[in-house]
Amino acid sequence: MLSTIFIPHGHCYLWKNGLVLLHLSSDLLIAIAYFIIPIMLVYLVDKREDIPFDWIFLCFGAFIIFCGITHLMEVWTLWYPNYWISGCLKACTAAISLSTALLLFYLLPKLLAIPNVPKLEALNTVLAKEISERKKIEAKLQIQTQELEEALEKLQSTQAQMIQNEKMSSLGQMVAGVAHEINNPVSFIYGNITYANEYARDLIELVEMYGRHYFQPPEEIKNKITAIELDFLKQDFINLLDSMKIGASRICDIVLSLRNFSRLDEAEFKQVDIHEGLDSTLIILENRLKGRSEKSKIQIIKEYGQIPFVECYPGYLNQVFLNILVNAIDAFDSDNSQNNSNGVKNKPNLIKISTKRVSNNLVLIHITDNGPGISSEIRPKIFDPFFTTKKVGKGTGLGLSLSYQIIVDKHDGKLFCESTDKQGTEFFIEIPICRTL
Repeated sequence: MLSTIFIPHGHCYLWKNGLVLLHLSSDLLIAIAYFIIPIMLVYLVDKREDIPFDWIFLCFGAFIIFCGITHLMEVWTLWYPNYWISGCLKACTAAISLSTALLLFYLLPKLLAIPNVPKLEALNTVLAKEISERKKIEAKLQIQTQELEEALEKLQSTQAQMIQNEKMSSLGQMVAGVAHEINNPVSFIYGNITYANEYARDLIELVEMYGRHYFQPPEEIKNKITAIELDFLKQDFINLLDSMKIGASRICDIVLSLRNFSRLDEAEFKQVDIHEGLDSTLIILENRLKGRSEKSKIQIIKEYGQIPFVECYPGYLNQVFLNILVNAIDAFDSDNSQNNSNGVKNKPNLIKISTKRVSNNLVLIHITDNGPGISSEIRPKIFDPFFTTKKVGKGTGLGLSLSYQIIVDKHDGKLFCESTDKQGTEFFIEIPICRTL
């Protein structure tokens, strides 16, 4: 291959400077171009990953590089007669060229099948229409989904409201029955105790007069006086009548509280005393506030401010007070039971109720307790219909949901809760003093 029996190619050009320079510059420029083209092809394939059959570009690049090498060899053989090496390079170039041509022939049908620019534009138009239609369908589905969610929420709200109305109607019938069956006999008893007290005093006074005028009664009367303990009877009988009067008065207060609490006959807005509604609710819950033991007793702290009468639905508003207070009592019961089972010392159970006027047409009822509180995971759900953390049969999950509807929808007010786990719960009720038309 390095044989010197051949003469350099420059002898064929008789070493004429102009001719040698022409071939030299032409071959060098062609070689440079052949080396630049593959670099550009590789760069194009690297940047455009979407180009199909990118490997054919690499084949073209290899073919062109070998062509460039053959032109460099032409420059070399002007002075050095290494024609065997030049021939081998040309053979390699021929092999790569032939392979590339065969591969191109194989790819030709596939290349022809690639859509041209008008076809691509038509496809893009069709795809754009499909995308637009899909977006319209998605928007329509989103609207329908939102409408279904709103309908479901409205249905749940209506269902909850129907249950609330049924509960309030049943409560009204119960209160009416209790008032009718209890109030009349109690009033009869209460009204006659005064007369009974007077009659008893007159009879006792008469007995004492007999005692002062007849010092030596018969033996049978003496034995009877000793048997019935006359002195104790005279004193205790009056106390007994006073206790009956207090008990009858207490029953009258309870019946009045039931009436004040329900107020189902008041369908329109009416100016009422909020404090009276709170007190009536507390009387209704007095048995639960006392608890079964000293540990479960709940202390009520009242901090009533100077507020005017408020225009509201009294029965519904009292239902809100009842729901919030019952939830606090249930939380205390559950917490006390758990502490007792774990041997933890119970802290005093406190519920604080405060009221104040916060603006010209707004009052605030603030109910707070020092119970177990509400965790941050549960707090956002407490006003959702049918959400409850109580055991089955202990709660319906409607109390706070209905309370929210009553305050917000019926009274144009606000009801919100603040709570820290293990540190108590606070409920804030804001309602207008007068309805704004």
